[in-house]
Amino acid sequence: MARRLATEYVKARMQLTESQLPHLLQSFLGQSIVWHVKVLENGSQEVVLEDGQGDEVTFLFEKQGNRYVCVTSCRLERPKLTQVMQKLVATFRGEAVVNRIFAGFTMTYYYVEGTVQRIVQHQGGENRLIYERKDQNKVKELAQLFHQDNVERKIAELKRQINKWLDARNLASDKDSVQAIDEQLNQLVHQLFVLEAY
Repeated sequence: MARRLATEYVKARMQLTESQLPHLLQSFLGQSIVWHVKVLENGSQEVVLEDGQGDEVTFLFEKQGNRYVCVTSCRLERPKLTQVMQKLVATFRGEAVVNRIFAGFTMTYYYVEGTVQRIVQHQGGENRLIYERKDQNKVKELAQLFHQDNVERKIAELKRQINKWLDARNLASDKDSVQAIDEQLNQLVHQLFVLEAY
């Protein structure tokens, strides 16, 4: 198995409420990492994490109303802070573009709302899609459409009405009746074409 040389957070964005920020700080306890917090004049907070072996991440949580928004980037070579970053992005439903760098190739992970949406491998100047998450809402919507038979029932009802009007047309003797029936048939046929397009 290839050994990871580094993990590069090209861009990571998290948004926390005022009550979530203390929870984030508490999550660092017991992880054998050193962390410092500096409260700035405008209420923003700067959090620095160090693993004691050379890796460091700085988060600037800018206060925006009742929320804290942080956009950061970093390059990590050891697993301790890499795991912390991954957990933070997942827990606080962050967005991130992350390069996992190996000898000879790079894997880029795209996170949206804390979950991986896409993975692309870059090797020798070529890009290859490894994984792409399908939109779960669209899958559910298609499944519901598949199981719905409302359209089929409407089509069957329209065909029954068309047959009834065709029988009436065959029995009609005057031109005005035939014209009125043809107008009704045109409307029903148009509705049938619309429904069959579904």
